[in-house]
Amino acid sequence: MMVLQGTIPFEVVTVQKITMWFFIYHLIIPGFVFCLTEEGNKGYGPVFEEQPIDTIYPEESSDGQVSMNCRARAIPFPTYRWKLNNWDIDLTKDRYSMVGGRLVINNPEKSRDAGKYVCVVSNIFGTVRSSEATLSFGYLDPFPPEERYEVKVREGVGAVLLCEPPYHYPDDLSYRWLLNEFPVFIALDKRRFVSQTNGNLYIANVEASDKGNYSCFVSSPSITKSVFSKFIPLIPQSDRAKVYPADIKVKFKDTYALLGQNVTLECFALGNPVPELRWSKYLEPMPATAEISMSGAVLKIFNIQYEDEGLYECEAENYKGKDKHQARVYVQASPEWVEHINDTEKDIGSDLYWPCVATGKPIPTIRWLKNGVAFRKGELRIQSLTFDDAGMYQCIAENTHGIIYANAELKIVASPPTFELNPMKKKILAAKGGRVIIECKPKAAPKPKFSWSKGTELLVNGSRIRIWDDGSLEIINITKLDEGRYTCFAENNRGKANSTGVLEMTEATRITLAPLNVDVTVGENATMQCIASHDPTLDLTFIWSLNGFVIDFEKEHEHYERNVMIKSNGELLIKNVQLRHAGRYTCTAQTIVDNSSASADLVVRGPPGPPGGIRVEEIRDTAVALTWSRGTDNHSPISKYTIQSKTFLSEEWKDAKTEPADIEGNMESATVIDLIPWMEYEFRIIATNTLGTGEPSMPSQRIRTEGAPPNVAPSDVGGGGGSNRELTITWMPLSREYHYGNNFGYIVAFKPFGEKEWRRVTVTNPEIGRYVHKDESMPPSTQYQVKVKAFNNKGDGPFSLTAVIYSAQDAPTEIPTDVSVKVLSSSEMSVSWHHVSDKSVEGYQIRYWAAHDKEAAAQRVQVSNQEYSTKLENLKPNTRYHVDVSAFNSAGYGPPSRTIDVITRKAPPSQRPRIISSVRSGSRYIITWDHVKAMSNESAVEGYKVLYRPDGQHEGKLFSTGKHTIEVPVPSDGEYVVEVRAHSEGGDGEVAQIKISGATAGVPTLLLVLVVPTLGVLACSGF
Repeated sequence: MMVLQGTIPFEVVTVQKITMWFFIYHLIIPGFVFCLTEEGNKGYGPVFEEQPIDTIYPEESSDGQVSMNCRARAIPFPTYRWKLNNWDIDLTKDRYSMVGGRLVINNPEKSRDAGKYVCVVSNIFGTVRSSEATLSFGYLDPFPPEERYEVKVREGVGAVLLCEPPYHYPDDLSYRWLLNEFPVFIALDKRRFVSQTNGNLYIANVEASDKGNYSCFVSSPSITKSVFSKFIPLIPQSDRAKVYPADIKVKFKDTYALLGQNVTLECFALGNPVPELRWSKYLEPMPATAEISMSGAVLKIFNIQYEDEGLYECEAENYKGKDKHQARVYVQASPEWVEHINDTEKDIGSDLYWPCVATGKPIPTIRWLKNGVAFRKGELRIQSLTFDDAGMYQCIAENTHGIIYANAELKIVASPPTFELNPMKKKILAAKGGRVIIECKPKAAPKPKFSWSKGTELLVNGSRIRIWDDGSLEIINITKLDEGRYTCFAENNRGKANSTGVLEMTEATRITLAPLNVDVTVGENATMQCIASHDPTLDLTFIWSLNGFVIDFEKEHEHYERNVMIKSNGELLIKNVQLRHAGRYTCTAQTIVDNSSASADLVVRGPPGPPGGIRVEEIRDTAVALTWSRGTDNHSPISKYTIQSKTFLSEEWKDAKTEPADIEGNMESATVIDLIPWMEYEFRIIATNTLGTGEPSMPSQRIRTEGAPPNVAPSDVGGGGGSNRELTITWMPLSREYHYGNNFGYIVAFKPFGEKEWRRVTVTNPEIGRYVHKDESMPPSTQYQVKVKAFNNKGDGPFSLTAVIYSAQDAPTEIPTDVSVKVLSSSEMSVSWHHVSDKSVEGYQIRYWAAHDKEAAAQRVQVSNQEYSTKLENLKPNTRYHVDVSAFNSAGYGPPSRTIDVITRKAPPSQRPRIISSVRSGSRYIITWDHVKAMSNESAVEGYKVLYRPDGQHEGKLFSTGKHTIEVPVPSDGEYVVEVRAHSEGGDGEVAQIKISGATAGVPTLLLVLVVPTLGVLACSGF
C-alpha cells in the first residue's frame, strides 16, 4: 500500500517484497511517494491527551511560577511549541522552560504573560493546535481605610447596608456580614438577607436587637483570599412601630444561563410586618428542579433546560400591601458535537465528505484547520483526493459561549487489488429457488473495476444475474444449473487480481404447519404451532418474535417455553398470559442458507389500560371539570371510571366525589366536586371492565382550586392571665386545608363583659394562636368576652363561640418581712422570710449581688409560694453581698424587701494535708499527717474531716478530729480509700487520700510496723 503525506519530507521505507516494475513506476511519478511497510503503517499524527485550561494566577502568590499543561500521543514522538496571543513564544529565554509539552513560566508578570495560550503539536503526519487557554491574574484589593458612617434607622423601618466591595478579579465573590467582631457572622432569616450579587445587607424592618457594628466580609474562592470592611454602626431609633407595605429592593435582572448550569435568582423586600415572598413562572408551572430557600429570597434552578426559559415573577406581600417584580430567564448553550470527524483512510482519487455538525444557542459556526493552519469554513468536501490532501485536520465549532475542537487524521492510500486479507469463500451454499449474493471485496486503491466468470463463461447483467457496484454477484431463482466455479476479477491502474469459489445448491426451507390465531383471557395458557421442512444436510433452528422483537427465552422463561423434543417442530407455549403478551407472533425456521416465516395473532382479553390525555378545565373553588381519552379496552368493554385525587397534605390517592356519581364506560368527562378551596390537586383516572380494574392513568398537571372565604371558625378560644395590664387571648390555629385563600389571618374581637362595642384586631400570621392586648387603663382581673374568626383575600369566615376570660391581675404590693440571712461558709448562705398575705402570689424572688457590682448585675433565684427559705450557692469568699426578697405572680414582681448586707467567710485552706505515714497495727491502720496552716486570706483550721470508704464508691464513714492522726479499721475485703481534709468556718479544704488494703500475704504484724515507715507512704496522692 502506498501512502503520501503532503507536509513531510521525501522518505523511502524499504519493502521486503517489491517488484521492479512497481519500484520504477513510483520513481517516475511527479512529486514523491511515501512508501510505508506494514510496521510503518502503524504511525499516526498527534492526538491530544491533555490540553491547557483557563488559569487564574493570584498576583500575591509566592509560588513564583505558573504552568500550562499540554500532552499528546503520536508515532513518531511529536514536538511542541507554544503561542501567546498568536505570537510564537521564544522558549530559549530563561523565563520559560518545557517539560515534555508542559510550559512553565517563571516569575509571571501581568503585563507580559496575561493572554491566550495555544499549544501546537507536530510530527511527520501533521500538526494540531490545542484549544485556547487564558492566563489571568487574580486580585482582591483591601477595603478603603476610611471609617464608615453610622446608620440611624427608626424601629420598624427597613434598612440597607452597602458593602461596596473593593476592586477585584475575577467576579466570583461571596459575601457575608460580621456583627461586632470576627468570626461572629449574622444569621440570615426571613427578616435579613445578604445579596450575593452586590454584597449588600438588607433588613426588612429594624428591631432594637439589630443594634451593633456591621462589617462586609468578602471572599474570592479563585485566589483563596478574604477581606472585610470598616465597621458600620447601626443604631435603631426607638419609636412606636408602624406598619409599611412590601417594597422589593433586591430585584433579579434578565438572566442568560447556559444549558445544564445552576441559576440563582434573588428577590427581597422591605416592609413591616416582614413580607412573605412567592415565586412563580408566568403562565407555566415552575421547573421540576427549582428550589426556594427557607427565607424565600432565593430561587435556584438546577441543571436548567431550554423548557425552563421564560418570565419569572417574585411577589412580596404583607397585609399592608404587595409588590411584584418580573424578569426573563434566557437559556442558551455552548457548542456541543452532534457529529464530529474521526481518523479516516480514503482511496486516492475518491471524494471526501467529512460531516462535522454541532448544536448550540446561538447556532455555532464551523471552520477548519489543516496542519494547524486556517483551511476552510462550513462543510468540508474534497473531490478527487490526492496525496497532498493527507494531514491533520481540525473541525472547530464556536459561538459566543465557547469553542470546541474535533481532531482527525486523513490518510490517502493507493494499492493494486489483493485478496490476501479477504479472499472469496471456497464453498458457497444457496437454497433451491432462492437468492444468493457472492461477495468480492479485495483491498484496492483506487476502487477497482469488477468482472465475473462461471468456469470459462464471462458473466454479464441479466434477468437473474447482476454484478453490484461493490463487486458482489447476485443470482436469484437458484436452480441446479447454477452450481459451479465462480471467479471475481478486480483491476485498477495499480494492478489486477482474482479469487474463485464454488456454488452448491441445497433444498429450500419451508413452513409446513403454520401458527394459527389464538384468543385467550389474562392468566390462561396459549399454544402457537410451527413445523417446517429443510435440507437434511443442514441444521434447523426456530426463532420466535413478538411484534418484530425476538423473544429471549432465558429472560422470559416464566412465560415462554419451546418444544425441543420433536425434530422440525418449533411449537411455542405461552404460560400465564398477560396483556403485554398480545400481538403478532412470527415463527422463523432458519438454516445457515435460508429461512421461512409464518405469523399469527394472539388476542389477550383483560382489564382496561390506563386512560390518557387528562385535562383539568373550569377550575372553581370546590369543583373542577375533567376530560380524558379512552385507553385500550383490551377486548372487553369498559363499564365504569373512577376518579382519584391527591393533595400535598398526603401522598395517598383517594376516590373523589363526582357528578355524575357513577361514571359510565362510554363517558370521557366528569365534574369533581366537594374539593377544598385554594388547594393544590392532582387527579388520575382508573377504568374498569368485567375482567377487572386496570392501571391508573398518569397524574394530571397539578392545579390549584380557586379561593373562597373560610367556613370554619378557630377552636379552643380562651386565654387570660399574663403581665400587668394585659389581656391574653389564645386559640387553636386552623390547619392549611382550611385557609381557603391567600393572605390568611385571624380577626380577634373582645369586650368587657356587659359592654356592647366589640374591639377588633388583626393577626396576619396564620401559624400564631395568641394575641396579647395591652392597656394601661385596664382594671386587673376583669371579665372579658372574646371570639376569633379567620379571614383571607376572599372574605371573612364565621366567628367562634364566645369565650369568657379574665385580664391579668395586678402585681403584688406587699413587701416580704422578717428577712434574715445566715452565712454558712465562704460560698454559701441561707435566706429566710415571712410570706405576704396576697393570695395571688405564685412565688418569691431572691436577688443578690456583690457590693462592688451594679444592682443591674444581680443574680436571681425563684422559689414557689410554699417555700420560706432557700440556700444561695457558688458565692465568692470574703465578699460583701446585698440581698433582698420580693413576691411575684403572673402580672409581675412586687416591691423588694429592705436590703441586707452580709459578708461571706474567708476561703477554706488551700493547702491539702500531707500524709506522712500509714502504719498497720493489728486490726487497725494509724494514719498520720502534717498540720495545715491557713494563709492570711483563708479561714483558720478548726479540725480535720476523715472519710473512710471502699475504693470505687463515694459513700463511707465520716470522722472528725482535732488531732493530726486517726485510727481506722483494716479492711476486711478489698481496698479502702482514706480521705483527709482540713475544716474551717469557710468550709472544707483540699483533699489528700491514701489507699489501704486488708491483704497481709503472711507478713508478721511487727514487720509491717517497722517496714511501712521505712518505705514511706505507699499509694499516697496529694503531695
